[in-house]
Amino acid sequence: MKGDNIADRLLAFAADVLVIADRLPKNATGRHVMTQLVRAASGGGSNYEEARAAESRADFVHKVAIAAKEAREALYWLRLIDRAKLCEGPVAALVGEANELVAILTSSVRTAKGIGHAPVGEERVGHAVGQHGFGSDVNATNGSGHDY
Repeated sequence: MKGDNIADRLLAFAADVLVIADRLPKNATGRHVMTQLVRAASGGGSNYEEARAAESRADFVHKVAIAAKEAREALYWLRLIDRAKLCEGPVAALVGEANELVAILTSSVRTAKGIGHAPVGEERVGHAVGQHGFGSDVNATNGSGHDY
């Protein structure tokens, strides 16, 4: 079925994150990071599954965009774990997978919207509500190379 590969990757990613989450320190910092990471990593897959049963193209786009945001948030928490050296384990590999998942999901949203990739030097940074209540991309050039 179409989308099975990405659904399987999101499920495997969430399962791998659960293993890392168990290795985090059992203090206030570890518990906070664990809660945020598990919520974001599992949210990407659950929102993608919702998108696969979307009632319209706009519904699909909206739910895949949420899945991409969740994957991006999981990426942040993984990078923080890595930078702060909060645990041992394959965090760098999960950072790489999270980057790939964000790219795939973002590309999926653009394809479903019929939008090409942003020109070099520009990042699509969000969406604004259009006349039909669904998002349209908003471009911004911030010069930093970061998505904000």
